[in-house]
Amino acid sequence: MLPLYLWGEGVSTAISPIVKKLVTRLHSQSLAHSLIVLYSSDVYSKQCKGLGMSTSPKVTVVVPTYNVRHYIKEALSSLMQQSFQAFEVIVVDDGSTDGTTEIAQSFCQQDDRFRVVTKPNGGLSSARNCGIRQAQTDYIAMLDADDVYGVDKLANHVAQLDADPQIGVVYSASNIIREDGRLSWMSLSGKPILPDTLISLLCKNFVGHGSNAVFRRALVDEVGEFDETLRSSEDIDFWLRIAATERWRFHRVARALCSYRVRAAGLTFNVAQMQRSHEQVLQSAYERSPERVAPWMPTAYAYLYRLLARLSLTAGDADQAKAFIGQAWSADRSIFARDPRSLLTLLAVQGAPVSKQLIERSLGFAKSVQGKNL
Repeated sequence: MLPLYLWGEGVSTAISPIVKKLVTRLHSQSLAHSLIVLYSSDVYSKQCKGLGMSTSPKVTVVVPTYNVRHYIKEALSSLMQQSFQAFEVIVVDDGSTDGTTEIAQSFCQQDDRFRVVTKPNGGLSSARNCGIRQAQTDYIAMLDADDVYGVDKLANHVAQLDADPQIGVVYSASNIIREDGRLSWMSLSGKPILPDTLISLLCKNFVGHGSNAVFRRALVDEVGEFDETLRSSEDIDFWLRIAATERWRFHRVARALCSYRVRAAGLTFNVAQMQRSHEQVLQSAYERSPERVAPWMPTAYAYLYRLLARLSLTAGDADQAKAFIGQAWSADRSIFARDPRSLLTLLAVQGAPVSKQLIERSLGFAKSVQGKNL
């Protein structure tokens, strides 16, 4: 059953008896996540205390930030609008200089579930690890400061983790939004390409992006933190270490419960740096599980080069895209027969000028702003 909402400030006096009656009824039916959520967290806390219900957070949302003042308000607002309200938010400001910190602090003044931690710039993994270390809950959710949660993101994923102790990571399909926040026609399904979780992750990161997963904090104790030596591919490295244990399930929710923003400036990353990081991740995966991984390394490299070709094409470097697609073909050309997205990348590279224009129109790229990667 989905939660019931009542929104707006200053309504506690008027609807308090109704709230208490309805929440008591829902609570007596053992529907733990069916709460009446008020916009004001103070009202929410008072109502729960009056009913003898815990207000302790159950999930920590870690929000790493770096110069994202144009987007962070929308990201944090999407947390305040969650149907599941038993959360804390740790915003880790990684050395912003554009006013991002002040916007985040304004949320702390409105809602005591929000905290801002500031640190010198150390990169995305450093910021995530900083937030996780300060988390007070058993579940960790990650939200990049330019992405957005759907209203039921936390409710759905927390319920999945509560229901099955073998699930270590929950994620969903994702919408892809443009710089201006409008939906594009593209999306991420999150479907693994193979039944074997480890091998599927080795080839394609089906979790999709850094704002998608909610996972057990115990996994960090088991496999270690995000690797701060990696400047990219740090999330796939983390998922591969979890999959290598063979103790935890990755659970996909087919419904799109978050939105991943693609920005022109976010694509100005160093492709060579991404290649080095991802190759390092693949080598580490091989060293952990050589017998399982070795037969799939050519395929994994083919998918990597296919990804780099697509990113190069989107960034406007058609020659580099063609070089990478050639490497993918040499490593394992079968991916173009078995995977529709790989085939589309191949065709797009062959028609590079037209493809680039279509991509730019689809994503509504405008003038560049500060990049997404920390």
